[in-house]
Amino acid sequence: MTPTLLWNAQEARIATGGRLSGPSDWNASGVSIDSRSVAAGDLFIALAGPNHDGHDYVKAAIESGAACAVVHKIPDGCDGLPLLVVADTMKGLEDLGRAARARTDARILAVTGSVGKTSTKEMAALVLSRQGATHWSVGSFNNHWGVPLSLARMPAASKFAVFELGMNHPGEITPLVAMVRPHVAIVTTVELVHAGHFATIEEIADAKAEIFSGLEPDGVAVLNRDNRHYRRLSRAATAAGVTRQLTFGSHIDADARLLDCAVDPKETAVFALLRDGALAYRIGVPGVHWAMNSLAVLLAAGALGAEVETAARALADMTPPKGRGERHLIKAGAGTAELIDESYNASPVSMKAAIATLAAARPGKGGRRIAVLGDMLELGEQSAALHAGVAQAVTAWNIDVVHTAGPLSAALRDALPEDRRGIHADDSAALAPLVKAAVKAGDVVMVKGSAGSRMGRVVKALQEGA
Repeated sequence: MTPTLLWNAQEARIATGGRLSGPSDWNASGVSIDSRSVAAGDLFIALAGPNHDGHDYVKAAIESGAACAVVHKIPDGCDGLPLLVVADTMKGLEDLGRAARARTDARILAVTGSVGKTSTKEMAALVLSRQGATHWSVGSFNNHWGVPLSLARMPAASKFAVFELGMNHPGEITPLVAMVRPHVAIVTTVELVHAGHFATIEEIADAKAEIFSGLEPDGVAVLNRDNRHYRRLSRAATAAGVTRQLTFGSHIDADARLLDCAVDPKETAVFALLRDGALAYRIGVPGVHWAMNSLAVLLAAGALGAEVETAARALADMTPPKGRGERHLIKAGAGTAELIDESYNASPVSMKAAIATLAAARPGKGGRRIAVLGDMLELGEQSAALHAGVAQAVTAWNIDVVHTAGPLSAALRDALPEDRRGIHADDSAALAPLVKAAVKAGDVVMVKGSAGSRMGRVVKALQEGA
């Protein structure tokens, strides 16, 4: 398969306002900012960060097959190599992103929200890709470098594109959405996430509402009708000039209304009303939160010009992104156990959703439902109370044992009934071998925590020898 041409030398020069040095007859089929993963034909952007300077790896990137390197200084030993010299490489990346957006006729969706951004983006990418060439940001490339990088990688001939926009401070979404200029914007929900950087949850809602500032004329806002900040978001959208708003949720007035949802260990069955039409479909991932966000995806797909019933059918093929519900069989004693990997990140609302999903799992004979939970970070002064509050979900969903790691999770351990308390350790590294030794055949084990708590260590330990 012939790689898609993204940039030739002259296009990249014009987009960035830079100058070409060395061979200038190159064509780039990819864009990279990491010399360790450069593929043949990539345009390597030498970003200068606080800990590493991409200029130190320009020669290695070219030797690995990069078509050209974008630099703001010519490194020693790189004379004669194919270079595009710009005033600042970060600005050069942004310029490439803006140029990629300007040259495409793709219908574009942007997704933000306190939780569910990546899973919603992945669902949207799946359903749209069944109806035309679709580009989407990989992983959680949702910040000041991830968004322009994702834009710069967008083929001009794309029919649809999906971008995730994240933030943990006010004012961060505004410049991102100005680059993306979406036709449709989803706000999945507003919850107490990154609370350490905001005085109130209303400030978090206002920061998410920045996404409306970049909507194209006649753009559509898709909002969670069940969220208590719905009216605040709706007013913000109106103030930004958004004249068309669609809503999803269980609320009777929602445009896409969840009527019923059945969760089993492998999938989720959804029965919904989209405006006045009934729609039944399955999602290949278990969880009520997946069902809810799928409604936002279907509304967005329709607003982008896709066929909604076809989009709904495609959701049966959905698989969870890495660290967001992946399931694995692991060795445990003389048999096997099931591992649910939710280790990518955590907040109070996503922690409770993961516990509800664990409750729907079916342990083997004599098996238990076990939660292995790490610290939830950036929760501010309410951190201890929010950690302790997770205990209510553990009890409500009848989880058998909860192992915890980290100083913040000690508040959760203390709030648990004694018969649910498992092992507690200072960090995930200390907890991992203890959990591995405690898991028995037939158990179902769910692992979750904020990225900074590094609960992936526990996942790795459980999978060793699986």
